[in-house]
Amino acid sequence: MAGRYCVARLAADAVMPSGFFDGDGFVSATRTGDELSLLYPEDRDVDVQSCEAGWVGFMVEGPLEFSEIGILSRLSAALADAGISLFAISTFDTDYLFVKAECEDETRQALSKVCSVLG
Repeated sequence: MAGRYCVARLAADAVMPSGFFDGDGFVSATRTGDELSLLYPEDRDVDVQSCEAGWVGFMVEGPLEFSEIGILSRLSAALADAGISLFAISTFDTDYLFVKAECEDETRQALSKVCSVLG
């Protein structure tokens, strides 16, 4: 996925920040009883107190059927074996993996090994 992303954590009862849905590109908002987590392009002007910048994204080619088992597990295991931490997001159609930008090359190598097996 093109570009770099920010991850922000807000209070569970926070109002959605202005600017979050403005423009193109991948965004994700997840609210739980404990937090509101946001992921959005780094160059987007989002009104949050702080975010952790420097994430790059990888999209699993989809759509994936709910009956397909173990795809995310195998991908995350490959990254864990390579010592790479990830931030995963799933939608109805597919999965997205985000890693710190400094791990991008190692992530490509780790995922290429498992993707040739899943292929």
